[in-house]
Amino acid sequence: MATTTVVQEQASGMNSRTKWLIAGGGLVIAAIALNLYFFGPTGTTAVFAATLRQSTPLILGALCGLIGERSGVINIGIEGQMLMAAFLAFLANVYIGRMLPLGLTLPIAVLVGVATGALLGLFLAWMSVTLKMDQIIGGTVINTLALGLTSYFYVTGLTTQGKLQSISLGPLADIPYLGPILFSNPPITYLTIILVFVVQFALFRTVWGLRTRSIGEHPSAADTVGINVNRMRYLNVTLAGAFAGLAGAYLTLEAVGSFERGMTNGRGFIALAVMIFGRWTPLGAWGAALLFAFFTAFATQTQFTGLVSIPPQFVGMSPYVLTIVFLALFGGRARGPAAAGQVYDPE
Repeated sequence: MATTTVVQEQASGMNSRTKWLIAGGGLVIAAIALNLYFFGPTGTTAVFAATLRQSTPLILGALCGLIGERSGVINIGIEGQMLMAAFLAFLANVYIGRMLPLGLTLPIAVLVGVATGALLGLFLAWMSVTLKMDQIIGGTVINTLALGLTSYFYVTGLTTQGKLQSISLGPLADIPYLGPILFSNPPITYLTIILVFVVQFALFRTVWGLRTRSIGEHPSAADTVGINVNRMRYLNVTLAGAFAGLAGAYLTLEAVGSFERGMTNGRGFIALAVMIFGRWTPLGAWGAALLFAFFTAFATQTQFTGLVSIPPQFVGMSPYVLTIVFLALFGGRARGPAAAGQVYDPE
């Protein structure tokens, strides 16, 4: 009887994966056909290249959220972590760039952004684990603090020596269509793709991943077998913050090259929707991030080419409309880690 149940569950899981693969393949084919019809080969390449790059902060934010929730800590402060990291990374680029060459300044500025996100993650862990504060309130504190501090200390007129440039991977970048999309990108974009697979492997194939998932599902059972639940939550939420910090550094050091008030523009909250749509898995979240980024890139390219007269406000609101639609369609059936949001008090 038990064997039959296991076989049925495995078959159900295989059927589910098959359906997702078929749906994903269908979306890719439809996206390619749609772009070729409207924009031709050159425009299609531009749309998919923009899709990959615009998905970078979303997937990094989603990795931050899913590592936290897999550990039992809900993080809605991703927006604030990204914003503060973007601001301090930009300031590091400005002031360190006055003393060091650009080749040294930019890596240091990236590290400043990553460290900022990690410190805010540590702050969230302190509020959630030590103070036992409601985790939603803790994330709101970070968002409010980041918005206020960056708006108050922001100074107009600051200039930098430059930003991170695209790196072409030799002959791979010359492959028609695929080369400019996959093999000619700035370094943080490459690093993000690598991190997706690293976190996917670590979460489901290592001891750390097993312990992380156990403290997010059943912390008391994890404590029984000797896992220090609260210490691991501290470490994981701090690590997760580093991903949000890298997303913030991407915005000011790779995507734009400058800082503006509120420049994250809700990406941290979209990252949470990406995490839910991706079922709290790195590969699933990456697919969801690419889907969100594609619609934005497609709308922008449509406006740029003048094929359709779309007010810029509609282009700007499209990611948020998609967030509402996808959460309404899929969010209700998604089940997150059982202990997410729950304070664990070892007896």
